[in-house]
Amino acid sequence: MVAGKEDAGLGAVPLASLEAVALDTETTGLDTGRDRIVQVGAVALTGGAVDAGEPFDRMVDPDMPIPPASTAIHGISDEDVRSAAKAGEVLPALADWIGPRVVVGYAIGFDLAMLKAEHERHGIAWRPHRSLCVRQLAALLPASPREPSLDDMAHWLRVGIEDRHRALGDARAAAAVYAALVPRLAEKGIATLAQAERACLALTSQADEEAKAGWHPVIAAERVRSAELSAFARVDSFPFRHRVADIMSAPPALVEPGLRLRGALRQLAGRKISSVFVAAGEGAEIGILTERDIARAIDSLGAGALDETAGRFAARPLVTIPASEFLYRANTLMTVGGFRHLGVVSEDGRLVGAVSARDLLKQRAGDAVFLAREIDHADGPADLGKAWANLTRVVGGLAADEVDARIVASVVSRELRALTRRAAELAERAMAAEGLGSPPVPFAVLVLGSGGRGESLLAMDQDNAVVYEAGAPDGPEDRWFEEFGRRLADILDGAGVAYCKGGVMARNAEWRMDLDRWRAKVRGWIGRSRPEDVLNCDIFFDSVPVYGDAALGERLHREALDMAADARAFQVALRANAVDFTSPLGMFGRLRLKKGRLDAKRHGIMPIFSAARILALQHGIEDRSTPGRLNAAGAAAGSDREAIGNLVEAHRILLGEILAQQLRDIGRGIPHGNSVAPKEMSAPGQRQFRWALEQVDRVRGVLGMPVFG
Repeated sequence: MVAGKEDAGLGAVPLASLEAVALDTETTGLDTGRDRIVQVGAVALTGGAVDAGEPFDRMVDPDMPIPPASTAIHGISDEDVRSAAKAGEVLPALADWIGPRVVVGYAIGFDLAMLKAEHERHGIAWRPHRSLCVRQLAALLPASPREPSLDDMAHWLRVGIEDRHRALGDARAAAAVYAALVPRLAEKGIATLAQAERACLALTSQADEEAKAGWHPVIAAERVRSAELSAFARVDSFPFRHRVADIMSAPPALVEPGLRLRGALRQLAGRKISSVFVAAGEGAEIGILTERDIARAIDSLGAGALDETAGRFAARPLVTIPASEFLYRANTLMTVGGFRHLGVVSEDGRLVGAVSARDLLKQRAGDAVFLAREIDHADGPADLGKAWANLTRVVGGLAADEVDARIVASVVSRELRALTRRAAELAERAMAAEGLGSPPVPFAVLVLGSGGRGESLLAMDQDNAVVYEAGAPDGPEDRWFEEFGRRLADILDGAGVAYCKGGVMARNAEWRMDLDRWRAKVRGWIGRSRPEDVLNCDIFFDSVPVYGDAALGERLHREALDMAADARAFQVALRANAVDFTSPLGMFGRLRLKKGRLDAKRHGIMPIFSAARILALQHGIEDRSTPGRLNAAGAAAGSDREAIGNLVEAHRILLGEILAQQLRDIGRGIPHGNSVAPKEMSAPGQRQFRWALEQVDRVRGVLGMPVFG
């Protein structure tokens, strides 16, 4: 299909996770204007492997004699196609079978040209699918054969070919070649569909040769060279903007387990609610009693059921969701789990309210909401990669709807933590299945840095750690967690969250320790206060446990903050680090750019979030988010409130511009990071961006450091 809203964001899908179709045609000859298709074969690719489902394999009556020279190559004669359907019947069936998937193949430009000609010949609208040519992909690798045939490529990559020169056989060979190319391309930094498209588009000499031969362009140049937020289909943003606390019924209606159903029914009617919570009692935990539970009791026992107790018919265990959770997560939990009511709990686990399917009915956000389901139920890196790419589509839709970038960052961080949790589950499950045993001691996986603060965008890499209860270095516990950390990192990398360039991953010993060694490590960082120690604390102080024993992770985090709060010399080092930046604004407010870009994280976001963390330590603020920390500090800072308010607004603007640039770059296949191109902003956007950078200097005053100039 043509580029548009229906495939915006698809470029972010890792090649290893791409849902694709390997396709090949056999024809009466090589003249794309005159010759006809005689056979179409295709196989589905999922997660880099050929799908076990039924392939597409159809003979086609070309409505013209097949030349003997062509029959000599593919073995298809006039007799073989005499009773076959015409192309006008086969093409719609092929399009339905392919669906929204990407088409790959060897010299696929020829096949596309033949398909286009057949479409036009039979009066069928031609809508080319997004496509990749394995011949072009191979040309991106330095060791590939020069002008390779499919046989040459298969030999080079050590993949087998069967039933050569028949459409289905060649399609299977192209699929195997593609699967073998993907990891080699990833090593060269070509990991996503958009990156592959951009790289192939640069093969101008090959494209010129194919155009002269009458082949169809494999890559739509306009898709790669232009990627705007307007290309993303907008989503219903309400469930992403709001939390469960915004719509829950509170306080919770709680009844004693001995209350008769008659009395419970009166409460439901009198309070106009659809459920009550049933207090714990007689060895039973807290439960929930709904209108449906009472109706089922009456259906089963008759009118006498109303004299039975609420405790007898309460549903247990109670399924709960934090009040701080996004509504889309509540929606997914209800839909996937088949629940109609959820208990709502505070951060410390207290029951504070209720939310029902009726409450959520008006807040459904379509398929985008089920992003959470895709991550939570993924079976491997390929599934996680597809879910992570779907996050890009959701983020693009939210940005197109002008949702505050801080909310978008919170959604991204929420799903990054969910992705890390699921990767940890998969790693632990695989180790058990391979006979490596269960975790030897309680442990917690921590997400660090921006993911913990809730401020990740789309250019994050892995920042994670493991704390386990006890175990000596290189002892049996540590060796188990070393293998676990390695698998965790590999799964995340395979899903599209790259290895941390700085090595901040549980696979490395310095980020994988028992509780006592972690305490000593943090104490050392704080005591030495070297620049690298301050950086490590910057990353670690925003940690959030996402898997395993959450209490263990929270305990370490709390102890680390307490150590830092009592260390004045360390806080001085933190302040010095936070103000160690140079303004990118030069003479007359001109931006100092490198190749037209500016690192907005280094020159803007980083000083702001560093200052917010210092203020949180200084004032005992528990909030992890930068705006939350700044606003809380502003309430206690008196004369600094205006400066802090400006920093909060600057943080919002800078995050928004980074996000918009990342989405543009992802669509173009450009490696995305934290650098922005001011010339690509609107005129008002440029003015806001410049103002935000001007506010960053206020960090010095807010932290009580001297301001010059």
